[in-house]
Amino acid sequence: MKNTLLVVVLTIAAIAFAACNQTTSNGNSAANHGGMHNGSSNSMNHNSMPMNSNMSGMDHGSMQSSPNAASQPYDLQFIDTMTNHHQGAIEMAEMALKKSNNAELRAFAQKIIDDQKKEIAQMKDWREKWYAGKPEAVNMQMPGMMDSMKMMAGDEMKKMETASGKDFDVHFLDMMTPHHAGAVTMAKEALARAEHPEIKTLANQVIKEQEAEIKEMADWKSKWSK
Repeated sequence: MKNTLLVVVLTIAAIAFAACNQTTSNGNSAANHGGMHNGSSNSMNHNSMPMNSNMSGMDHGSMQSSPNAASQPYDLQFIDTMTNHHQGAIEMAEMALKKSNNAELRAFAQKIIDDQKKEIAQMKDWREKWYAGKPEAVNMQMPGMMDSMKMMAGDEMKKMETASGKDFDVHFLDMMTPHHAGAVTMAKEALARAEHPEIKTLANQVIKEQEAEIKEMADWKSKWSK
């Protein structure tokens, strides 16, 4: 009788032990699946990182307009779009300071940086005064914007980065000339459409200065290409 009772007890214990192991195994399996899920989630996050990286290293030539930019007030579109345009010119001019050995071109590049940073600061002040809190309104469809910024896309910028000596100087002129021409086109439209007289004053200034600089660059290219 005692032996029979002992067998029953041992059998119950064995069943309980087996059940416990099964539960633990299932728990570990669930944990592993949870880990796989988290790993998959992390993988998705990593896959999205290049997109963010591309946005921070802006390719000006392939830029898109801000959402609903065309529905914003014209003066706001002009401020945000011309600010972005000026930043492209500054980027090229800063490269010229680093790479060119031509004193005339270096002085010209520094003038572009100084003038356009000053104009950006002025436009940002107007934006804060007139359109505080408004979403960004960069409109790549504004006349002159897309044509002048596409020169900064991909291969053309790479050529400028790898060029040296006279080749760099001439390529800089080939890049900056249409960029300036685009700014002039944008400014001429602003004379007809802007509501604020301050915008029209700036537009006249852009036209006068950048048309003169376009002529100067044409003269340099004629000399330096020989």
